[in-house]
Amino acid sequence: MSVNVKNAGKVDMINGPLAGKIMVFTLPIIASGILQQSFNAVDVAVIGRYSTSQAIAAVGSNGPIISILVNLFLGIAVGANVVIANYLGQKHNQAVRRSVSTVAVVALLSGAILLVLGSLLARPILEAISTPPDVIDLATRYLRIYFYGMPFSMIYNFGSAIMRSIGDTRLPFYSLLVATMCNMVLDWVFVALLGMGVDGVAWATVISVAVNAMIIVFFLMREPDPVTLRLSLRRHDFSSADFRKMLQIGIPAGLQGMVFSISNIFIQSSINSFGSDAVAGSATALTYEAYCYYIVVGFNAAAIAFTGQNYGAGRLDRCRRVGVICMMMSVGLCALANIIIVWQEKFCIGVFTSDPNVARYAMMRFHTVLVYQCLASSYEVAGSYMRGFGRSVTPMVLTIFGTCVLRLVWVGSVMRFHHTFEVLMMIYPITWIITGVMVVVAALVLQRRLSRVGRTDGGQLESC
Repeated sequence: MSVNVKNAGKVDMINGPLAGKIMVFTLPIIASGILQQSFNAVDVAVIGRYSTSQAIAAVGSNGPIISILVNLFLGIAVGANVVIANYLGQKHNQAVRRSVSTVAVVALLSGAILLVLGSLLARPILEAISTPPDVIDLATRYLRIYFYGMPFSMIYNFGSAIMRSIGDTRLPFYSLLVATMCNMVLDWVFVALLGMGVDGVAWATVISVAVNAMIIVFFLMREPDPVTLRLSLRRHDFSSADFRKMLQIGIPAGLQGMVFSISNIFIQSSINSFGSDAVAGSATALTYEAYCYYIVVGFNAAAIAFTGQNYGAGRLDRCRRVGVICMMMSVGLCALANIIIVWQEKFCIGVFTSDPNVARYAMMRFHTVLVYQCLASSYEVAGSYMRGFGRSVTPMVLTIFGTCVLRLVWVGSVMRFHHTFEVLMMIYPITWIITGVMVVVAALVLQRRLSRVGRTDGGQLESC
Protein backbone atom coordinates (compact mmCIF):
# COMPACT_ATOMS: atom_id res chain seq x y z
CA MET A 1 0.00 0.00 0.00
CA SER A 2 3.04 2.29 -0.22
CA VAL A 3 2.61 5.65 -1.89
CA ASN A 4 4.56 5.94 -5.13
CA VAL A 5 4.51 9.72 -5.55
CA LYS A 6 7.89 10.90 -6.81
CA ASN A 7 9.88 13.08 -4.44
CA ALA A 8 11.07 15.65 -6.98
CA GLY A 9 9.74 19.05 -5.96
CA LYS A 10 7.77 17.60 -3.03
CA VAL A 11 8.36 17.90 0.70
CA ASP A 12 8.68 14.76 2.82
CA MET A 13 6.52 15.76 5.78
CA ILE A 14 6.96 12.62 7.88
CA ASN A 15 10.75 12.24 8.09
CA GLY A 16 13.66 14.55 8.91
CA PRO A 17 13.97 18.06 10.42
CA LEU A 18 10.80 20.15 10.31
CA ALA A 19 11.68 23.86 10.34
CA GLY A 20 13.41 23.99 6.98
CA LYS A 21 10.80 21.79 5.33
CA ILE A 22 7.94 23.89 6.68
CA MET A 23 9.60 27.01 5.30
CA VAL A 24 10.22 25.39 1.89
CA PHE A 25 6.59 24.24 1.81
CA THR A 26 5.21 27.61 2.96
CA LEU A 27 7.16 30.14 0.89
CA PRO A 28 5.52 29.21 -2.45
CA ILE A 29 2.10 29.43 -0.75
CA ILE A 30 2.88 32.89 0.55
CA ALA A 31 4.11 33.91 -2.89
CA SER A 32 0.97 32.38 -4.44
CA GLY A 33 -1.21 34.31 -2.02
CA ILE A 34 0.55 37.54 -2.84
CA LEU A 35 0.08 36.85 -6.53
CA GLN A 36 -3.58 35.97 -5.98
CA GLN A 37 -4.10 39.22 -4.10
CA SER A 38 -2.32 40.98 -6.93
CA PHE A 39 -5.27 40.13 -9.17
CA ASN A 40 -7.35 42.59 -7.16
CA ALA A 41 -4.48 44.93 -6.35
CA VAL A 42 -3.59 45.38 -10.02
CA ASP A 43 -7.25 46.00 -10.75
CA VAL A 44 -7.40 48.71 -8.08
CA ALA A 45 -4.10 50.27 -9.17
CA VAL A 46 -5.07 50.43 -12.86
CA ILE A 47 -8.53 51.78 -12.09
CA GLY A 48 -6.96 54.31 -9.72
CA ARG A 49 -4.71 55.65 -12.47
CA TYR A 50 -7.18 55.62 -15.35
CA SER A 51 -10.57 56.14 -13.70
CA THR A 52 -12.34 57.70 -10.69
CA SER A 53 -12.39 57.17 -6.91
CA GLN A 54 -15.89 55.70 -7.35
CA ALA A 55 -14.42 53.05 -9.65
CA ILE A 56 -11.71 52.30 -7.06
CA ALA A 57 -14.39 51.83 -4.41
CA ALA A 58 -16.45 49.61 -6.74
CA VAL A 59 -13.52 47.25 -7.36
CA GLY A 60 -11.77 47.45 -4.01
CA SER A 61 -14.69 47.15 -1.59
CA ASN A 62 -16.10 43.89 -2.92
CA GLY A 63 -13.77 41.58 -1.02
CA PRO A 64 -16.19 40.76 1.86
CA ILE A 65 -19.02 40.09 -0.60
CA ILE A 66 -16.91 37.72 -2.70
CA SER A 67 -15.68 36.01 0.47
CA ILE A 68 -19.13 35.38 1.90
CA LEU A 69 -20.12 33.44 -1.23
CA VAL A 70 -16.79 31.69 -1.82
CA ASN A 71 -15.54 30.77 1.67
CA LEU A 72 -17.80 27.78 2.24
CA PHE A 73 -16.36 26.08 -0.84
CA LEU A 74 -12.79 27.05 0.03
CA GLY A 75 -13.43 25.42 3.41
CA ILE A 76 -14.37 22.19 1.65
CA ALA A 77 -11.04 22.45 -0.21
CA VAL A 78 -9.35 22.55 3.22
CA GLY A 79 -11.26 19.37 4.09
CA ALA A 80 -10.01 17.77 0.87
CA ASN A 81 -6.44 18.67 1.80
CA VAL A 82 -6.77 17.03 5.23
CA VAL A 83 -8.43 13.86 3.90
CA ILE A 84 -5.84 13.26 1.17
CA ALA A 85 -2.91 14.09 3.47
CA ASN A 86 -4.21 11.66 6.07
CA TYR A 87 -4.52 8.86 3.51
CA LEU A 88 -1.00 9.60 2.29
CA GLY A 89 0.28 9.34 5.86
CA GLN A 90 -1.43 5.95 6.14
CA LYS A 91 0.09 4.93 2.74
CA HIS A 92 -3.37 4.01 1.46
CA ASN A 93 -3.03 4.36 -2.34
CA GLN A 94 -6.53 3.31 -3.35
CA ALA A 95 -8.07 5.78 -0.90
CA VAL A 96 -5.88 8.56 -2.31
CA ARG A 97 -7.04 7.80 -5.88
CA ARG A 98 -10.64 7.73 -4.77
CA SER A 99 -10.43 11.00 -2.87
CA VAL A 100 -8.68 12.81 -5.76
CA SER A 101 -11.52 11.81 -8.10
CA THR A 102 -14.05 12.98 -5.52
CA VAL A 103 -12.34 16.36 -5.24
CA ALA A 104 -12.51 16.81 -9.02
CA VAL A 105 -16.28 16.36 -9.01
CA VAL A 106 -16.72 18.68 -6.02
CA ALA A 107 -14.62 21.41 -7.69
CA LEU A 108 -16.83 21.43 -10.80
CA LEU A 109 -20.07 21.51 -8.79
CA SER A 110 -18.75 24.27 -6.52
CA GLY A 111 -17.84 26.50 -9.44
CA ALA A 112 -21.25 26.07 -11.06
CA ILE A 113 -23.09 26.88 -7.83
CA LEU A 114 -21.01 29.99 -7.23
CA LEU A 115 -21.58 31.22 -10.78
CA VAL A 116 -25.35 31.13 -10.20
CA LEU A 117 -25.22 32.61 -6.69
CA GLY A 118 -22.93 35.47 -7.72
CA SER A 119 -25.11 36.44 -10.64
CA LEU A 120 -28.29 36.46 -8.55
CA LEU A 121 -27.08 37.97 -5.27
CA ALA A 122 -24.59 40.66 -6.31
CA ARG A 123 -27.00 43.61 -6.35
CA PRO A 124 -29.08 42.59 -3.28
CA ILE A 125 -25.98 42.22 -1.09
CA LEU A 126 -24.58 45.56 -2.25
CA GLU A 127 -27.88 47.22 -1.44
CA ALA A 128 -28.05 45.51 1.96
CA ILE A 129 -24.71 46.98 3.05
CA SER A 130 -25.64 50.53 1.99
CA THR A 131 -23.13 50.82 -0.82
CA PRO A 132 -22.95 54.52 -1.80
CA PRO A 133 -25.28 55.44 -4.70
CA ASP A 134 -22.37 56.68 -6.81
CA VAL A 135 -20.65 53.27 -6.49
CA ILE A 136 -23.37 50.60 -6.53
CA ASP A 137 -23.95 50.33 -10.29
CA LEU A 138 -20.24 49.96 -11.03
CA ALA A 139 -19.79 47.49 -8.16
CA THR A 140 -22.71 45.36 -9.39
CA ARG A 141 -21.30 45.14 -12.90
CA TYR A 142 -17.88 44.23 -11.58
CA LEU A 143 -19.22 41.47 -9.32
CA ARG A 144 -21.44 39.86 -11.95
CA ILE A 145 -18.61 39.63 -14.45
CA TYR A 146 -16.17 38.50 -11.75
CA PHE A 147 -18.34 35.50 -10.86
CA TYR A 148 -18.19 34.23 -14.43
CA GLY A 149 -14.70 33.11 -13.46
CA MET A 150 -15.78 31.12 -10.38
CA PRO A 151 -15.79 27.67 -12.07
CA PHE A 152 -12.16 28.23 -13.06
CA SER A 153 -11.27 29.62 -9.63
CA MET A 154 -12.67 26.54 -7.88
CA ILE A 155 -10.75 24.21 -10.20
CA TYR A 156 -7.54 26.00 -9.25
CA ASN A 157 -8.25 26.09 -5.50
CA PHE A 158 -9.25 22.43 -5.24
CA GLY A 159 -6.37 21.44 -7.50
CA SER A 160 -3.96 23.34 -5.26
CA ALA A 161 -5.41 21.54 -2.23
CA ILE A 162 -4.53 18.19 -3.84
CA MET A 163 -0.99 19.29 -4.63
CA ARG A 164 -0.41 20.73 -1.15
CA SER A 165 -1.51 17.46 0.43
CA ILE A 166 1.35 15.67 -1.39
CA GLY A 167 3.87 18.33 -0.39
CA ASP A 168 4.05 20.22 -3.71
CA THR A 169 3.51 23.97 -3.42
CA ARG A 170 5.82 25.06 -6.26
CA LEU A 171 3.67 24.07 -9.25
CA PRO A 172 0.55 25.92 -8.03
CA PHE A 173 2.79 28.96 -7.60
CA TYR A 174 4.11 28.70 -11.17
CA SER A 175 0.56 28.39 -12.47
CA LEU A 176 -0.55 31.47 -10.57
CA LEU A 177 2.52 33.41 -11.69
CA VAL A 178 1.58 32.93 -15.33
CA ALA A 179 -2.04 33.88 -14.61
CA THR A 180 -1.03 37.04 -12.72
CA MET A 181 1.18 38.21 -15.58
CA CYS A 182 -1.72 37.57 -17.93
CA ASN A 183 -3.99 39.65 -15.67
CA MET A 184 -1.57 42.57 -15.58
CA VAL A 185 -1.28 42.68 -19.37
CA LEU A 186 -5.03 42.38 -19.91
CA ASP A 187 -5.79 45.06 -17.30
CA TRP A 188 -3.57 47.50 -19.16
CA VAL A 189 -5.02 46.59 -22.55
CA PHE A 190 -8.68 46.63 -21.51
CA VAL A 191 -8.55 49.73 -19.28
CA ALA A 192 -5.67 51.95 -20.43
CA LEU A 193 -5.96 51.25 -24.17
CA LEU A 194 -9.61 50.29 -24.72
CA GLY A 195 -11.14 52.38 -21.92
CA MET A 196 -13.38 49.57 -20.64
CA GLY A 197 -13.12 50.72 -17.01
CA VAL A 198 -14.58 48.43 -14.34
CA ASP A 199 -15.77 45.96 -16.98
CA GLY A 200 -12.25 45.69 -18.32
CA VAL A 201 -10.59 44.73 -15.04
CA ALA A 202 -13.36 42.20 -14.35
CA TRP A 203 -12.97 40.47 -17.73
CA ALA A 204 -9.18 40.49 -17.34
CA THR A 205 -9.59 38.59 -14.08
CA VAL A 206 -12.00 36.04 -15.60
CA ILE A 207 -9.67 35.27 -18.51
CA SER A 208 -6.66 35.01 -16.20
CA VAL A 209 -8.29 32.57 -13.77
CA ALA A 210 -9.32 30.44 -16.75
CA VAL A 211 -5.66 30.25 -17.80
CA ASN A 212 -4.77 29.38 -14.20
CA ALA A 213 -7.29 26.53 -14.09
CA MET A 214 -6.04 25.01 -17.34
CA ILE A 215 -2.45 25.01 -16.12
CA ILE A 216 -3.23 23.37 -12.76
CA VAL A 217 -5.30 20.68 -14.50
CA PHE A 218 -2.35 20.00 -16.84
CA PHE A 219 -0.02 19.59 -13.86
CA LEU A 220 -2.40 17.25 -12.05
CA MET A 221 -2.84 15.05 -15.12
CA ARG A 222 0.95 14.61 -15.23
CA GLU A 223 1.29 13.72 -11.52
CA PRO A 224 2.34 10.10 -10.82
CA ASP A 225 0.04 7.57 -9.22
CA PRO A 226 -1.87 7.69 -6.88
CA VAL A 227 -2.65 11.43 -7.27
CA THR A 228 -3.01 11.49 -11.06
CA LEU A 229 -6.10 13.43 -12.18
CA ARG A 230 -8.20 11.44 -14.64
CA LEU A 231 -10.76 13.46 -16.58
CA SER A 232 -12.90 10.47 -17.60
CA LEU A 233 -14.68 9.99 -14.29
CA ARG A 234 -16.70 6.82 -13.74
CA ARG A 235 -19.60 6.51 -11.34
CA HIS A 236 -17.63 4.67 -8.65
CA ASP A 237 -14.84 7.29 -8.72
CA PHE A 238 -16.95 9.52 -6.47
CA SER A 239 -16.79 8.42 -2.83
CA SER A 240 -19.65 9.58 -0.63
CA ALA A 241 -17.67 8.49 2.45
CA ASP A 242 -14.69 10.68 1.52
CA PHE A 243 -17.04 13.51 0.59
CA ARG A 244 -18.64 13.33 4.04
CA LYS A 245 -15.19 13.53 5.66
CA MET A 246 -14.36 16.57 3.54
CA LEU A 247 -17.63 18.18 4.57
CA GLN A 248 -17.13 17.36 8.26
CA ILE A 249 -13.81 19.19 8.23
CA GLY A 250 -14.50 21.72 5.48
CA ILE A 251 -17.98 23.00 6.29
CA PRO A 252 -17.03 24.30 9.76
CA ALA A 253 -13.95 25.97 8.23
CA GLY A 254 -16.07 27.39 5.41
CA LEU A 255 -18.86 28.54 7.74
CA GLN A 256 -16.24 30.28 9.85
CA GLY A 257 -15.06 32.14 6.77
CA MET A 258 -18.63 32.97 5.73
CA VAL A 259 -19.65 34.32 9.14
CA PHE A 260 -16.36 36.19 9.31
CA SER A 261 -17.22 37.78 5.96
CA ILE A 262 -20.72 38.64 7.18
CA SER A 263 -19.22 40.52 10.13
CA ASN A 264 -16.88 42.28 7.70
CA ILE A 265 -19.89 43.27 5.62
CA PHE A 266 -21.42 44.95 8.66
CA ILE A 267 -18.11 46.68 9.27
CA GLN A 268 -17.98 47.62 5.58
CA SER A 269 -21.45 49.10 5.97
CA SER A 270 -20.12 51.25 8.83
CA ILE A 271 -17.15 52.26 6.68
CA ASN A 272 -19.57 53.21 3.90
CA SER A 273 -21.23 55.68 6.28
CA PHE A 274 -18.04 57.76 6.20
CA GLY A 275 -18.32 58.28 2.41
CA SER A 276 -16.56 57.14 -0.74
CA ASP A 277 -13.16 58.51 0.37
CA ALA A 278 -13.25 56.30 3.46
CA VAL A 279 -14.33 53.32 1.34
CA ALA A 280 -11.47 53.89 -1.11
CA GLY A 281 -8.93 54.50 1.66
CA SER A 282 -9.99 51.39 3.57
CA ALA A 283 -9.83 49.33 0.35
CA THR A 284 -6.29 50.61 -0.26
CA ALA A 285 -5.12 49.63 3.25
CA LEU A 286 -6.99 46.34 3.05
CA THR A 287 -4.89 45.41 0.01
CA TYR A 288 -1.74 45.47 2.17
CA GLU A 289 -3.48 43.64 5.01
CA ALA A 290 -4.33 40.92 2.51
CA TYR A 291 -0.70 40.70 1.38
CA CYS A 292 0.47 40.23 4.98
CA TYR A 293 -2.37 37.86 5.77
CA TYR A 294 -1.11 35.47 3.12
CA ILE A 295 1.93 34.89 5.31
CA VAL A 296 -0.46 33.55 7.93
CA VAL A 297 -2.35 31.58 5.26
CA GLY A 298 0.90 29.91 4.19
CA PHE A 299 1.64 28.64 7.68
CA ASN A 300 -2.01 27.64 8.09
CA ALA A 301 -1.63 25.39 5.04
CA ALA A 302 1.63 23.98 6.43
CA ALA A 303 0.02 23.25 9.80
CA ILE A 304 -2.88 21.42 8.11
CA ALA A 305 -0.80 19.37 5.67
CA PHE A 306 2.08 18.47 8.01
CA THR A 307 -0.24 17.66 10.91
CA GLY A 308 -2.55 15.64 8.66
CA GLN A 309 0.21 13.46 7.24
CA ASN A 310 2.01 12.96 10.56
CA TYR A 311 -1.23 12.18 12.36
CA GLY A 312 -2.04 9.65 9.66
CA ALA A 313 1.40 8.10 10.26
CA GLY A 314 0.88 8.08 14.04
CA ARG A 315 3.65 10.67 14.66
CA LEU A 316 2.07 12.80 17.41
CA ASP A 317 5.50 14.01 18.56
CA ARG A 318 6.09 15.63 15.18
CA CYS A 319 2.57 17.05 15.16
CA ARG A 320 3.34 19.02 18.33
CA ARG A 321 6.54 20.40 16.83
CA VAL A 322 4.67 21.34 13.65
CA GLY A 323 2.22 23.47 15.67
CA VAL A 324 4.96 25.33 17.56
CA ILE A 325 7.14 25.99 14.51
CA CYS A 326 4.25 27.19 12.34
CA MET A 327 3.06 29.55 15.07
CA MET A 328 6.49 31.09 15.70
CA MET A 329 7.26 31.56 12.01
CA SER A 330 3.83 33.01 11.24
CA VAL A 331 3.96 35.60 14.02
CA GLY A 332 7.54 36.61 13.26
CA LEU A 333 7.29 37.00 9.49
CA CYS A 334 3.87 38.67 9.59
CA ALA A 335 5.09 41.18 12.19
CA LEU A 336 8.13 41.98 10.04
CA ALA A 337 5.94 42.60 6.98
CA ASN A 338 3.52 44.77 8.99
CA ILE A 339 6.31 46.97 10.30
CA ILE A 340 7.98 47.44 6.91
CA ILE A 341 4.71 48.51 5.23
CA VAL A 342 3.79 50.97 7.99
CA TRP A 343 7.34 52.35 7.87
CA GLN A 344 6.94 53.03 4.14
CA GLU A 345 3.27 54.00 4.34
CA LYS A 346 3.41 57.07 2.09
CA PHE A 347 4.99 55.13 -0.75
CA CYS A 348 2.68 52.14 -0.31
CA ILE A 349 -0.48 54.25 -0.33
CA GLY A 350 0.81 56.35 -3.21
CA VAL A 351 0.92 53.27 -5.41
CA PHE A 352 -2.90 53.22 -5.39
CA THR A 353 -4.01 56.83 -4.96
CA SER A 354 -2.84 60.43 -4.98
CA ASP A 355 -6.05 61.74 -3.37
CA PRO A 356 -5.10 63.19 0.07
CA ASN A 357 -8.47 62.38 1.63
CA VAL A 358 -8.30 58.76 0.51
CA ALA A 359 -4.70 58.55 1.77
CA ARG A 360 -5.74 59.91 5.18
CA TYR A 361 -8.20 57.10 5.75
CA ALA A 362 -5.70 54.53 4.51
CA MET A 363 -3.11 55.75 7.04
CA MET A 364 -5.65 55.57 9.85
CA ARG A 365 -6.28 51.91 9.02
CA PHE A 366 -2.54 51.27 8.76
CA HIS A 367 -1.92 52.62 12.28
CA THR A 368 -4.92 50.96 13.93
CA VAL A 369 -5.15 47.58 12.17
CA LEU A 370 -2.19 46.65 9.97
CA VAL A 371 0.50 47.26 12.56
CA TYR A 372 -1.08 44.66 14.88
CA GLN A 373 -2.06 42.10 12.25
CA CYS A 374 0.51 39.49 13.35
CA LEU A 375 -1.74 38.84 16.37
CA ALA A 376 -4.17 37.04 14.06
CA SER A 377 -1.60 34.24 13.71
CA SER A 378 -2.53 33.03 17.18
CA TYR A 379 -6.02 31.79 16.35
CA GLU A 380 -5.43 31.11 12.66
CA VAL A 381 -2.48 28.74 13.05
CA ALA A 382 -3.86 27.10 16.19
CA GLY A 383 -7.17 26.48 14.39
CA SER A 384 -5.41 25.01 11.36
CA TYR A 385 -3.37 22.76 13.64
CA MET A 386 -6.62 21.37 15.09
CA ARG A 387 -8.07 20.84 11.60
CA GLY A 388 -5.04 18.76 10.69
CA PHE A 389 -6.33 16.26 13.29
CA GLY A 390 -9.79 16.39 11.71
CA ARG A 391 -11.19 18.64 14.47
CA SER A 392 -12.86 21.62 12.86
CA VAL A 393 -15.94 22.52 14.89
CA THR A 394 -14.20 23.87 18.01
CA PRO A 395 -11.95 26.40 16.21
CA MET A 396 -14.96 27.43 14.14
CA VAL A 397 -17.13 28.17 17.18
CA LEU A 398 -14.41 30.03 19.06
CA THR A 399 -13.34 32.06 16.03
CA ILE A 400 -16.90 32.99 15.11
CA PHE A 401 -17.51 34.23 18.65
CA GLY A 402 -14.23 36.10 18.93
CA THR A 403 -13.91 37.69 15.50
CA CYS A 404 -17.55 37.92 14.42
CA VAL A 405 -19.95 38.18 17.34
CA LEU A 406 -17.75 40.55 19.32
CA ARG A 407 -17.23 42.75 16.26
CA LEU A 408 -20.96 42.98 15.63
CA VAL A 409 -21.50 43.90 19.29
CA TRP A 410 -18.86 46.61 18.92
CA VAL A 411 -20.51 48.05 15.80
CA GLY A 412 -23.93 47.98 17.46
CA SER A 413 -22.86 49.45 20.79
CA VAL A 414 -19.56 51.35 20.95
CA MET A 415 -19.99 52.88 17.50
CA ARG A 416 -23.31 54.38 18.53
CA PHE A 417 -21.53 56.60 21.04
CA HIS A 418 -18.15 57.07 19.33
CA HIS A 419 -18.84 57.18 15.60
CA THR A 420 -15.32 57.68 14.30
CA PHE A 421 -13.25 55.74 11.78
CA GLU A 422 -10.47 55.07 14.31
CA VAL A 423 -12.86 53.61 16.90
CA LEU A 424 -14.36 51.34 14.24
CA MET A 425 -10.91 50.01 13.31
CA MET A 426 -9.94 49.32 16.94
CA ILE A 427 -12.16 46.23 17.02
CA TYR A 428 -9.65 44.30 14.92
CA PRO A 429 -6.68 44.11 17.34
CA ILE A 430 -9.03 43.71 20.33
CA THR A 431 -10.76 40.66 18.88
CA TRP A 432 -7.50 39.17 17.59
CA ILE A 433 -6.18 39.01 21.16
CA ILE A 434 -9.37 37.55 22.66
CA THR A 435 -9.80 34.94 19.91
CA GLY A 436 -6.14 33.97 19.98
CA VAL A 437 -6.21 33.15 23.67
CA MET A 438 -9.33 30.97 23.29
CA VAL A 439 -8.17 28.96 20.27
CA VAL A 440 -4.61 28.39 21.53
CA VAL A 441 -5.98 27.04 24.82
CA ALA A 442 -8.36 24.73 22.87
CA ALA A 443 -5.46 23.45 20.73
CA LEU A 444 -3.40 22.68 23.83
CA VAL A 445 -6.30 20.79 25.38
CA LEU A 446 -6.74 18.71 22.21
CA GLN A 447 -3.01 18.03 22.05
CA ARG A 448 -2.97 16.79 25.65
CA ARG A 449 -6.01 14.56 25.08
CA LEU A 450 -4.49 12.97 21.97
CA SER A 451 -1.20 12.42 23.82
CA ARG A 452 -3.07 10.50 26.54
CA VAL A 453 -4.69 8.31 23.89
CA GLY A 454 -1.17 7.76 22.53
CA ARG A 455 -1.92 6.70 18.96
CA THR A 456 1.03 5.11 17.19
CA ASP A 457 -0.83 3.03 14.59
CA GLY A 458 -1.89 5.85 12.32
CA GLY A 459 -4.45 8.48 13.16
CA GLN A 460 -7.76 7.86 11.42
CA LEU A 461 -9.82 11.00 10.90
CA GLU A 462 -12.86 11.03 13.13
CA SER A 463 -15.99 13.08 13.52
CA CYS A 464 -15.34 16.74 14.20
